[in-house]
Amino acid sequence: MDTLIQAPVTLTAGAVAEINRLMNEPGFDTNKQLRVGVKGGGCSGLSYILGFDDVAEADEHFEIEGIPCIMNKSHGIYLMGMEIDWQDGLNSRGFTFTNPNASKTCGCGTSFSV
Repeated sequence: MDTLIQAPVTLTAGAVAEINRLMNEPGFDTNKQLRVGVKGGGCSGLSYILGFDDVAEADEHFEIEGIPCIMNKSHGIYLMGMEIDWQDGLNSRGFTFTNPNASKTCGCGTSFSV
């Protein structure tokens, strides 16, 4: 495994709790790590990636609160300083992204442009 880098993103306490809950579900593949990234698409140009995935050759490795994380090296420019939160309210439920690099975000909060 490569050397751990300083985490380019932060997770709120709520996000850490939800991710740990998911990782402790029966049948969770312990070989997977939390992937944070971006992909083309969405109403504003880029969409966020957040899910468990296998490590790829181009990945950087970091850890947040004991959660092993991976991110494609080229995605750091888009995500540096982003905060990921977990909302569990009546009006919204799911992960939310606060990205200081986004010049425009869509109404649903899952895509952005830079």
